[in-house]
Amino acid sequence: MRFVPIKSAEQQSALMLHRIRSLAVRERTALVNQMRGLFGEFGVVLQPGLTRFRRGISAILEDAENGIPMPARHLFADLYDRFQQLDAKVNDYDKKIELMATQSEAAQRLRKLGGVGAKIATAIIASVGDAKLFKNGRQFVAWLGLVPRQHSSGGKARLGHINKRGDAYLRTLLIHGARAVLRVADKRKDPQTQWAMQVRERRGNNIAAVALAAKIARTIWAMLSKGTEYRVAAI
Repeated sequence: MRFVPIKSAEQQSALMLHRIRSLAVRERTALVNQMRGLFGEFGVVLQPGLTRFRRGISAILEDAENGIPMPARHLFADLYDRFQQLDAKVNDYDKKIELMATQSEAAQRLRKLGGVGAKIATAIIASVGDAKLFKNGRQFVAWLGLVPRQHSSGGKARLGHINKRGDAYLRTLLIHGARAVLRVADKRKDPQTQWAMQVRERRGNNIAAVALAAKIARTIWAMLSKGTEYRVAAI
């Protein structure tokens, strides 16, 4: 396995943006979960999901008949203000990442690949630098930790869960991207998505998402190392 070289100042800046955004997302998630739990203590149920939270929180705070006493209502309003600040920060970071992607020729090429958006494209470009340092796509996928562990018993090799070595952030982004493809797989007719649907039917959604993420990663390596556009290939 070859190591990725020392990153340039530009790469470090791009990764810094990703890390700060990730921190803001975690803080926002923790705050939402805390608010949902606190509301539950007053018998007020907030449905899971960020979109539902945004829709429901204002109505709850404005409802004077839901049994929340005024002191608690003021505290909830303070927490909601903090949520809005974090939400605005995340949106601002997303816009910066989007701008970064539009200014990168390589990122624009990668975004033509299903499951790859601005975050994945810019994060991989900033993390990898020169993809030619990897011998092949499998080596790149192994660096990301998307290859299965192997266990040998009785002379037979068995594949287990992915080894999760390498960059957890990139791996998570790729799996999220693969899940996004699977959610709309019925509307897509390209061979890669059809292949992923077959895996899902045999092995379930989670394994299909990881397998598709690995396949996407191999395609990304090929595009970056060869400087090519995305081409739909037959399975």
